[in-house]
Amino acid sequence: MATPQDLRYSKEHEWARVNGDGAVIGITDYAQRSLGDIVYVELPKVGEQIKQFGSIGVVESVKAVSDLFTPLSGEVVEVNGALDGDPAAVNRDPYGDGWMLKLKLSNPDETKSLLSAEEYDKLAAE
Repeated sequence: MATPQDLRYSKEHEWARVNGDGAVIGITDYAQRSLGDIVYVELPKVGEQIKQFGSIGVVESVKAVSDLFTPLSGEVVEVNGALDGDPAAVNRDPYGDGWMLKLKLSNPDETKSLLSAEEYDKLAAE
């Protein structure tokens, strides 16, 4: 799967689709392939304030349990409730139906510290 050019990426393999003072957050295709079949996703609660690169939940697969980190700071305004009944959506469509949460950004300038698609591809290839 090609790395979407319109997203920003963290070194922990999360992505952010920024639109004004909001962002949608998820894990990358590389991350979901590394984890294997995802069976459970634990996300923060709506209204929580989260800090850039802080741990915000857990992704559990048949192979491992991994912490989920946020690439940006802000207030959680929505979580993808569909993942409760269908966590495998992250495997099938990590950049679409497998999104995890939406934020109201507290510091939009933080996007400058994230990686472009080209930079992320180089990191993932190492």
